[in-house]
Amino acid sequence: MILTLQLLLALSLTVRTADGYDHYRITDCFTTSSDLTDVEYIDTYYFNKDPYIQFNSTVGKWVGFTEHGVKCAEHWNDDLDLQQIRAEVDRYCKFNLNINFCDVLEKTVKPRVKLVAEKQASGGHPAMLMCSAYDFYPPAIDVYWLKDGQKVTGDVTSIEEMADGDWYYQIHSHLEYMPTSGEKISCVVDHISSKEPIIYDWDGFLPASEKNKFAIGTSGLVLGIILTAAGFLYYKKKSSGRNLVPS
Repeated sequence: MILTLQLLLALSLTVRTADGYDHYRITDCFTTSSDLTDVEYIDTYYFNKDPYIQFNSTVGKWVGFTEHGVKCAEHWNDDLDLQQIRAEVDRYCKFNLNINFCDVLEKTVKPRVKLVAEKQASGGHPAMLMCSAYDFYPPAIDVYWLKDGQKVTGDVTSIEEMADGDWYYQIHSHLEYMPTSGEKISCVVDHISSKEPIIYDWDGFLPASEKNKFAIGTSGLVLGIILTAAGFLYYKKKSSGRNLVPS
């Protein structure tokens, strides 16, 4: 999986005329890569919320959307300043985006992962596992399941990344399945904080609490059998030492 990150840098300048009309300009910088190889610079002029002319660095020239915008584009594209606005990709966009990447986007926090059984299989109904990732940043993450090394495409329910309100995020994924002897089930977490996806193997069909209950119950059963056998042997020994006199 490739995690895609989109960064937007915007600058707005608004002028309101005496008659109540708004004329404003919005400058945007877009990129989806940390090396800034695909930066796109867009400079748009609006009149009362409607764009009438725009420069897009991918197109490389001004484009008009209204009659007035088309006339402006014809004039501005012949202007010597066209080379200057083309240079804004490097001067304005890459310079500022690089600061944002260094100060914010390159800060990563590895998720804390918890894998538990939410429901055991019974009466023909499937079991359910939940894989949760907590306290990670940035929010872009992929959580998926493997069964015997193959990615599971069905019976999976995932919740979108949720903000904790403290710059960190959490996500939960559920898997329904019918337990089969010898199968291996794993939860995979792919996040930018790790160079490789991290695999968490499910170590059994019972959660730790249920395993403890099962172990205690089994120990009690074994102890009961031992005590019963000891009592029976004691009874047999006492019985064999008696002299029975017929009446």
